[in-house]
Parts: sequence; structure tokens; C-alpha cells
Amino acid sequence: MKAAQINGVAVLTNAKGLTLYWFAPDTSTMSRCTGDCATYWPPVYGQPKAGSGVTGTLGTITRPDGTTQATYDGHPLYTYIGDSKPGQASGNNIDLNGGFWYEVKVSG
Repeated sequence: MKAAQINGVAVLTNAKGLTLYWFAPDTSTMSRCTGDCATYWPPVYGQPKAGSGVTGTLGTITRPDGTTQATYDGHPLYTYIGDSKPGQASGNNIDLNGGFWYEVKVSG
């Protein structure tokens, strides 16, 4: 994970430069995006590693299916199928799959 400027905002991206998102209905210990939701918003699996500009707290949760999902500052992380290349944040501030989605702003 690394920090990148997208539309003038410092956001968290994955290693490929795709914007990472958090889902408002989630909690720090539970993902509420499962089934069809996770098709549109693929979870970020595994233990996250901090790259350039990442200053927040990285961690993990166990998803309802038993897999490990990465978190940042207590938010489970996702990508969005509507973003096809670095520099896009088409999933930001939209109400889809039962709640609002937001790009993950880099803390600090």
C-alpha cells in the first residue's frame, strides 16, 4: 500500500496504484460487504504492508467467510471494479450495496 494524490487528495492505493475504499456500514471488526457486494468491491486480502507515504495503522480482520482482510485505521479495505487504472476514484462518495463508499484518505 502506498499514498498517492488523486484529484488533489492524498489517498491510499494498493501496490498497483488503484484507489482503496472503506464502506460506511463496516465496523473495525466486521465487513458488511459480502456476496454480490464483494464482486463490485473486491476486499483487499492478507496482511497489509506500508509503502511510501502510509502513516496510518495497518491491521486485519477475519471476514465472515474466514479469509483475512486488510484494514487501515480500523476500516476494512476494498478496491472498486469501476476503477481500471491508477488515478481513478470513481467509487468515492457513492451509495451502493447498502451504504456509502469513500476513498481512504491518508492520515497524518
